[in-house]
Amino acid sequence: MNKRINVPLNRRYGTMFRLARKAESVVDTGRVEPPRKRADAVRNQASLLEAAASAFIDSGVDAPVRDIAARAGVGVGTIYRHFPTRADLIVGVYRHQVEACADAGPALLAEFDSPMDALTRWIDLFVDFLVTKHGLADAMRSDNDSFATLHSYFLDRLVPVCAELLDSAVASGEITTAIAPLELMRGIGNLCIGGEDDERYSPRRLIALVLAGLTSGS
Repeated sequence: MNKRINVPLNRRYGTMFRLARKAESVVDTGRVEPPRKRADAVRNQASLLEAAASAFIDSGVDAPVRDIAARAGVGVGTIYRHFPTRADLIVGVYRHQVEACADAGPALLAEFDSPMDALTRWIDLFVDFLVTKHGLADAMRSDNDSFATLHSYFLDRLVPVCAELLDSAVASGEITTAIAPLELMRGIGNLCIGGEDDERYSPRRLIALVLAGLTSGS
């Protein structure tokens, strides 16, 4: 199992988005546009959302729009054109990060010879996502209808990716202890709760022990 290198969270998000771009596809919006123009629009919006995610990590979901615009290298009006309300922006960041995490799974399987190493790296990225997800939790507890379907979206996109990684590690003989993908993801999510409030508690150390247990045959 690869030893984890401690790097700032924003840089680790950059890694997740880089992996996601390997599997990136342009979503058909139903409008007929030249492929290059449509692809450029998708990339520009992705850059904006990555800047917003970075600002949320540093300053919370109430980060000033002007700060997000400066990070993205665009005008404030561009952000409001894509995301008219703060809720729209939060949902956009959440969905973008889910998609990046989902796309990273197949990219990691292609990159690593060992499926277990790919799973371990994906779990590391999943934890990075959960750190921001927990930061968005208070905002998502509001009555805003924009947030209503996000949990189902999260499960629909990420559980199959985790399942593919687990199945590959089982097929390679690296995992010898049966576990369901949702069980693993929920367990990791629970281990991450409270980690930001107590420097004596290391969720990642416990997660490493969980992953090691999957290979022990116990």
